[in-house]
Amino acid sequence: MGFVLVMEYLPTSLYEVLHNCNKPLNESQIKLYLKMLLLGICYMHQNHIMHRDLKPANLLIAHSGMLKIADFGLARIYLENEPIRQYSHQVATRWYRAPELLYGSHNYTNSIDMWSYGCIMVELYNKTPLFPGETDIEQLAIVLHTLGTPTLENWPDLHSLPDYNKITFSRSPGLDWKDIVPGVLDSTLALIKRCLQYNHVTRISASEALTNEYFYTNPLECSIDEMPKPESINQGCLSAFQDCI
Repeated sequence: MGFVLVMEYLPTSLYEVLHNCNKPLNESQIKLYLKMLLLGICYMHQNHIMHRDLKPANLLIAHSGMLKIADFGLARIYLENEPIRQYSHQVATRWYRAPELLYGSHNYTNSIDMWSYGCIMVELYNKTPLFPGETDIEQLAIVLHTLGTPTLENWPDLHSLPDYNKITFSRSPGLDWKDIVPGVLDSTLALIKRCLQYNHVTRISASEALTNEYFYTNPLECSIDEMPKPESINQGCLSAFQDCI
């Protein structure tokens, strides 16, 4: 005998809200989406689950405006104190994939979710993906060009990564953060930089991020009643973006 799972219907995603031409998000709405996502990541990590595929298309929006994390097809149990476990590095949608995965690491932690969070945070402000690589090599090249060539000082495990010696990129000093995410407050940049650390050990955790200055700096997050509702989204405006999900 088979069984059927009956789940809540969530009519749209953050991807669609983000690309709604008629109703761009304001700062307070962005901040609430980021808070809701962070609460979800924190809950997952506290329950020893790493999602491994966080991206706007996998963040669904309820009729109330609440954001909910979906698509746990790549999720895995992660126990911090257990013997080292080997995981596949071919996880996470390329644009949101942590650099240790791009270098072929099989020994990684739930901090890969926080890299994805940082990418999503930038995308909410810039309205465009931060690292839009078409191939894995191009993806790594864009990351290194944007953030600067990693060193043993900011990434001590760099030389031990499986694919580190397989390809060499031109050295890059990295771009100015104010050019990467223009027009945002210093507190916003500070949290983004903590998420997008090459070294997973220094990458901010979900629980730590919840207490970050960003969430206590004006403008504060709005109430759920002020969030975009799915029925207000103009589907015609989204048709040009559907193939990019």
